[in-house]
Amino acid sequence: MVQERKLWQKGGGWLLEAPERIYTPEDFDSAIREIAKTTRTFAEREVLPLLERLEHGELELNRDLLRKAGELGLLGAETPEEYGGLDLPKTVSTVIAENLAGLGGFAVTHGAHTTLAMLPIIYFGSEAQKQKYLPKMVAGEWVGAYCLTEPGAGSDALSGKTRATLSEDGKYYILNGVKQWISNAGFADVFIVFAKVDGEKFTAFIVERSFGVKVGPEEKKMGIKSSSTRQVILEDVKVPVENVLGEIGKGHKIAFNILNVGRYKLGAGSIGGAKLALEISTKYAKERVQFGRPIAQFGLIQEKLAEMATRAFAGESAVYRTMGLIDEAIGDKKGPEAVMAGIEEYAVEASIIKVLGSEVLAYAVDEGVQIHGGYGYSQEYPIERAYRDARINRIFEGTNEINRLLIPGMLLRRAMKGELPLVQAATKLQDELMSPSFDEPEDPEAALIQSLKKLALMLSGLGAMRFQQRLEEEEELLAAAADLLIDIYAAESALLRARRLGGVAEKMARLYLYQAADRAQVRASQVVPRLAQGDEQSFILSAVRRLTKRPAVDMIALRREIAGAVLEAGGYPIPR
Repeated sequence: MVQERKLWQKGGGWLLEAPERIYTPEDFDSAIREIAKTTRTFAEREVLPLLERLEHGELELNRDLLRKAGELGLLGAETPEEYGGLDLPKTVSTVIAENLAGLGGFAVTHGAHTTLAMLPIIYFGSEAQKQKYLPKMVAGEWVGAYCLTEPGAGSDALSGKTRATLSEDGKYYILNGVKQWISNAGFADVFIVFAKVDGEKFTAFIVERSFGVKVGPEEKKMGIKSSSTRQVILEDVKVPVENVLGEIGKGHKIAFNILNVGRYKLGAGSIGGAKLALEISTKYAKERVQFGRPIAQFGLIQEKLAEMATRAFAGESAVYRTMGLIDEAIGDKKGPEAVMAGIEEYAVEASIIKVLGSEVLAYAVDEGVQIHGGYGYSQEYPIERAYRDARINRIFEGTNEINRLLIPGMLLRRAMKGELPLVQAATKLQDELMSPSFDEPEDPEAALIQSLKKLALMLSGLGAMRFQQRLEEEEELLAAAADLLIDIYAAESALLRARRLGGVAEKMARLYLYQAADRAQVRASQVVPRLAQGDEQSFILSAVRRLTKRPAVDMIALRREIAGAVLEAGGYPIPR
């Protein structure tokens, strides 16, 4: 008998019910830890020695590196065993992504191959397609690329103009169009290409380079220079009808489901990058002497290190909480549909950790450069490349702006379908706000998180009532709601994990939570005048202040204590 999952275990359910437990890196079994170690060793011994050559255009080295990764099993974590893979839980592929994070462009090469190119075949391919392509892709013999974006179709991916026309003999689809910003395009053998059959039916195809694919010159990019990025040019490319991937007109299902996976892996990789930036910056701060002492002893440097560590801890906690939920939802279920359903349920959380992770990384590399001073601006120091490489993450896999609109939008759509009782919770909250309790809670930090959840419900409910069908046009409101939801999910993840770990973890969780409450008050106060006027506005602003109230804490002392742990550890203060 299948046990009914509790509300907090369902996608978005954490907003309405406090979780009893979460999955964390401390729950990794020995197999996951060994794969993480293997990935780090591969990165250090195989990729880093070649990174300078890759950065200066020897991009063909990526193929050899992918073959070596294939020999170690780092390309087939999600591929079923019958096609040469390992068929491991989703947490494993996320751990691999995190531990490749410091490799800049090669991490992109690996992700484009294993996630964007292979997963569509794994989840939507026919048996013949899987047999033909997956074993060679798992081994790194064939390299994959994913062709969705076009010069005129970026965030609005379904507006693409690439056409697929059935040949007169019915044996081929003739593809014509141009794809833009395609990772691995310079050396890929297999392309997942999206085109519109007869100019209307959005469909995916497996296209081999040998079919006549052409590519443009390498793009001159700001960062991730060790990855190949080119246009893919399709001029009367004949694709056998048996290479249609999935169903005609259902390409959007493939595109959007694969993006969900890309988002949570990008979030994990970004957190890995942030932890590396912290390690690099800590080492430099301890070695660099100014005014007669290491700059690590100065308060403003310690403040930066503490913030980098705290945000990385919150992000890491959110990432693996999500992976635990996904793996638990999939369980022992087999078959592509069951797996994709498990992933799709947590599309909101995938968007949350994509935005969270990429912005934690952006903060970490920016402050890392600042800690290095002028040397951070020099290519001789690794933080300079990290800074450039990080910028793309807020654009990849749906811009952070698009993901911010998706987060509250998906939650509200689930509520309208009856999948989440948001309306009932908002109604109950209205009554509660009219007669608030002023009793001191037994657990102030858990109570603060619950209060922030109530604030998110209140603002979302007000927005839905005020604008109804026009709410999607109120992008600033939706983005403010998304920021609140992201902070809540991260703060709760950090707090629940920290209560298992104690020590510096509790200090970082407390710092993140209190700052989240402060940010929530500012955001809410800015949007309330858009939602209400007069006495109603005054009442709501009063509720905002009450729901974001937190203890008065010496945040400077808290950061100094966290910085002390960072300096003692030489970087991220939570052991691997």
